Amino acid sequence: MKKEIPPIIQVGDVLVSSDILTQCFCCDLEACHGECCVEGDAGAPVTLEEIDQLETCLDEVWGDLSASAQAVIDRQGVAYADSDGDMVTSIVGGRDCVFTCYENGTCLCALEKAFREGRTSFCKPISCALYPIREKTFRGGLVGLNYHQWEVCKKAVEKGRQLQLPVYRFLKSPLVRRFGEDWYEELEQVAQELL
Repeated sequence: MKKEIPPIIQVGDVLVSSDILTQCFCCDLEACHGECCVEGDAGAPVTLEEIDQLETCLDEVWGDLSASAQAVIDRQGVAYADSDGDMVTSIVGGRDCVFTCYENGTCLCALEKAFREGRTSFCKPISCALYPIREKTFRGGLVGLNYHQWEVCKKAVEKGRQLQLPVYRFLKSPLVRRFGEDWYEELEQVAQELL
């Protein structure tokens, strides 16, 4: 008889939606062209520490940014408080994150591009690196992780299924960056036991 998987699993001080263990995902940039950095009603959630890092990287990525993005940053900075009062990256024209850049019709993250080229030590905000996982912090420091399903990522779901790559494995590196190697090993152990 197949074991029933609970909807929420606790790993350390983190509540993990079981979808993160059972659903498949693998970004397919050729299919989506980086639409997740363009669509939406606000920028990417950022911490105060990350805002400092964005400002530190600004000189290095400035030439990769559009003139419109540069104007927005000059006017309001790299981040702003959204309608919920959360800090998010600034956006251009209600769409593009100010840190987007385009190559051959594909939207890329200028921060990640600079990081991969060895020009900066900061890759990108953890909220971007963890996507399609969304993080929420509750009172008392408890953290919740949910799998966010979005139409623009339909091809990533298809590719993940083809590769049989669960969300938590696709996002191993950012999960380790956020919660540590020991926590990730515990997550893998829980996944193996449940699946």
